[in-house]
Amino acid sequence: MPKMKTKSAAKKRFNVTANGKIKRACSGKNHILTKKDRKRKNNLCDGAYVDKTQQKTIQTLIYNK
Repeated sequence: MPKMKTKSAAKKRFNVTANGKIKRACSGKNHILTKKDRKRKNNLCDGAYVDKTQQKTIQTLIYNK
């Protein structure tokens, strides 16, 4: 059987921290920005961590062990 390829889209969207957590970008920063106040838009820049329930799934997409 051939080797499994990693998903390029997942590689571009997620980063793994030194502690092993997976970091993701927040959604809602692309369009319809006029009705969102400055504080809300700035907080969307920060990013967030992937939930524990999804972490194993995303690791298989990134690493494909």
